[in-house]
Amino acid sequence: MNRFGFDFKHLKGDLFGGLTAGVVALPLALAFGVGSGLGPDAGLYGAIFIAFFAALFGGTNTQISGPTAPMTAFSLVFIGTIIANNDGDMSVALPIILGIFILAGFMQIGMGILGLGKYIKYIPYPVVSGFMTAIGVIILVSQILPAVGYNAANDEAYVNSFREQAKEAVMQDYIKQEKKDDILRLEHLQTTVEKSLVMDEAAITEKAKSIAKSNSKGVIGSIKAIPRALRNINRLELALTLATILIIYGFKRITTVIPSALVALVVVSGVAFAAGLSYIPIPSIPSGFPKPNLEVITQFDIAALTPYIFTALLLALLGAIDSLLTSIVADNMTKTKHKSNQELIGQGIGNSIAGLFGGIPGAGATIRTVVNIQSGGKTKLSGMVAGLLLLGILLVLGPVASKIPAAVLAGILITVGIGVMDYKGLKAIPYMPRPEVAIMLIVLVLSCVWNLVYAVGVGLVIAALMFMKKIGDMTAQESDVKPLKEEAWEDEIGFPENLKEEVFIKHIKGPLFFGYTSEFQQLANQIPSTASAVVIRMERVTYMDQSGLYAMEDILMELAKNDIRILLVNLPEQPRYLMERIDMIPDLVPEDQIFDSFDGCLTWVKANVEDIFPAAQADPVA
Repeated sequence: MNRFGFDFKHLKGDLFGGLTAGVVALPLALAFGVGSGLGPDAGLYGAIFIAFFAALFGGTNTQISGPTAPMTAFSLVFIGTIIANNDGDMSVALPIILGIFILAGFMQIGMGILGLGKYIKYIPYPVVSGFMTAIGVIILVSQILPAVGYNAANDEAYVNSFREQAKEAVMQDYIKQEKKDDILRLEHLQTTVEKSLVMDEAAITEKAKSIAKSNSKGVIGSIKAIPRALRNINRLELALTLATILIIYGFKRITTVIPSALVALVVVSGVAFAAGLSYIPIPSIPSGFPKPNLEVITQFDIAALTPYIFTALLLALLGAIDSLLTSIVADNMTKTKHKSNQELIGQGIGNSIAGLFGGIPGAGATIRTVVNIQSGGKTKLSGMVAGLLLLGILLVLGPVASKIPAAVLAGILITVGIGVMDYKGLKAIPYMPRPEVAIMLIVLVLSCVWNLVYAVGVGLVIAALMFMKKIGDMTAQESDVKPLKEEAWEDEIGFPENLKEEVFIKHIKGPLFFGYTSEFQQLANQIPSTASAVVIRMERVTYMDQSGLYAMEDILMELAKNDIRILLVNLPEQPRYLMERIDMIPDLVPEDQIFDSFDGCLTWVKANVEDIFPAAQADPVA
């Protein structure tokens, strides 16, 4: 194995895994590109470069990276804002947008070099839950208009409602043109007045279309435009969208071997094209190898980029979270351990190069990674193969892909929006502590109607303040979830020597909250292979939040899967209430395995645990 972490011992599996993951990525890359506002080519370029370079330089052998729903939805918001701020002039806006993508990549590289990967775990679950659900809502709402074939710029009545605003904007453009050396002289103003008297109608109409299009973007803009869209439904576009959605969900019932999104893309597009239907196609995809956007360098303007530094930071953090969560999924499936900081460096390199070539940013993609592993992918070579496959498709089938109906990609994105929402968190709203529910809903609402960047920041600040108050009000010990072995408590001293190999005892002290879930999850790694029962003593758990609850659920599910019986001792009222609400009790821990004292637990152990292994020297208490 070389320094990049792959070899050719698993070549067959890597090739098949990479090819399969690349096929899965194709329709999503095109859809995310269109959804971002930069076009299908931007999605395809992002998928190519991120998949290849994040695999080559990253720290997770089997991870497949590329544009993802969270990264695309986040990008969509500020892309629309930047274009609107530059009067719809893409030639001016694009260098700024790509500059943000590249800067975010550099920030990810810096995070990896500084070893910040381990701190991602400190983001509370309610913030992540609210954000992910907001991503789904944003994608869903943003696709309603293209799904029914409505384009605000083509709605003459709607466009005409912005004519006065357009005249004012055109006038401001005239003033900018006449202004020299930052000084507006009288003769310039006279020239502007003369131009205004013979104002170009074509320029006004074009500006009005740009304003109309901008006003129908985002969640609020789309919702305002829905009544007009419903009065101007294009039945063909709606039929193509619905057909795509039905195939995606219906084909999954037949088989999951072939990606249903790809089947929908090929079938619906093929039928629409073969039948000669007058559908709206996606923007054309340039043929040939992607060319770098040198304007990002030649037109670099630090003053134009400075207001978006925080945006780039949030984009980098989102990509880091998205990628490292996928890395954990890959670890669980392959029984390996990823290198979090190296993964951030790889993702940063991939995003920076993708941005230079005009690609949208991305992260580790969970579904594509799972498909890669299930198809035999073992090393980084699989991710590189996925990128090369997409490059080959671009070079060979670029003109064909340009015939895809826009409604098909809208249908794909609608299913993505539905799938990305955190239903687990939504279902738990009636049972979770009110402060955590408030945080989740605040992040959700602010992300949809205000700004994704600020919503996450507000959520983190509120979560931190609530946590500090909670801890300040507690008189119990500070959090203490240690992986090291501890001394036996007084009532455990007489534990039967012959059962020390079969029973593992764990003490949990203090609040089990979002900052300690990672250490708590190490519990599963501490349990010896000889153990057939685990005793978890919880009398000193002063508080359990939603993150701690789900961490506990993951551990108990893993123990149950391995046929290890779980015994809870002195379970406090608050954790018990939460565990009952999501059916951890009695589904994972039956009522007869919950004890009010260790003596009662010991009686159960003596009656139900068999002495299979000889007594060991190690103490069973951890």
